[in-house]
Amino acid sequence: MTADAPYIAALVKREDHDRFLTAVFAPERAREGVMALYAFNAEVAKVRESVSENLIGQMKLQWWRDVIAAVYEGGKVPQGNPVVQALAGTIAAHHLSRALFDTLLDARTRDVADDSPQDVTELEGYAEGTSASLTLLVLEVLEVRGEVSKTAGRHVGIAWALTGLLRAVLFHARANRFLMPQDLMAAENLTSHDLQERRNADKIAVVVEQIARTARVHLDQARAHTKHVDRKALPALLPATLADQYLKGLERRRFDVFDPRHVLQRPAALRLAWNAWRGVY
Repeated sequence: MTADAPYIAALVKREDHDRFLTAVFAPERAREGVMALYAFNAEVAKVRESVSENLIGQMKLQWWRDVIAAVYEGGKVPQGNPVVQALAGTIAAHHLSRALFDTLLDARTRDVADDSPQDVTELEGYAEGTSASLTLLVLEVLEVRGEVSKTAGRHVGIAWALTGLLRAVLFHARANRFLMPQDLMAAENLTSHDLQERRNADKIAVVVEQIARTARVHLDQARAHTKHVDRKALPALLPATLADQYLKGLERRRFDVFDPRHVLQRPAALRLAWNAWRGVY
């Protein structure tokens, strides 16, 4: 264990508790690398909320691009940042694919652009670029490179991102950030003000349900490969268990994101442990 490992684990636990719960099931030899990736993702994901101007957000993302370039091209890697040091060590130790980092950071530019996706397909593309890319990197740390396992990981990553977006709808609305597809909102005669002012809950529920159904499709597609997925891939795929439970809770609430229970739902830790023990996701 490196000196910064406890700090990195604490950061992930604080900033991305759900992924932290899944990371603890990674084998000891890989756990530190998985945590490093999740810490990096947490830092990048909060760029939008940490800046007052989009230009500053773009500069922060460019800083991370420069870090990745320095790591892969033998440049000067910034010192004194535990996340950077952990990430650089993980990339070197596991020979991670640079293209996945480039894709993830490119997809994150939407966060600072403040434009809503045109449709569900565009939203899925954002989910794939961000969350699925991260999942594929975790699979590499777990020494899983089979195509079937990567296909399952891609679908889990998309499903997890879509589920997370639904859980954060109101949080994003308060920050003037809207990721609900424009065509679905227009079909229900909704605008961003409906979310901000918490009105037309029934119509918003129609939009939420369609996105939740899309997430469910990706979960089903990921699980269709269960018998052929490398068992070593399990820690990267366990977010499917949590997504499944969050989506079930949302369905019980009739997809009403204004229901107080929506933000109070907690991760299904016991189900997660049970599935990890059984070797399923």
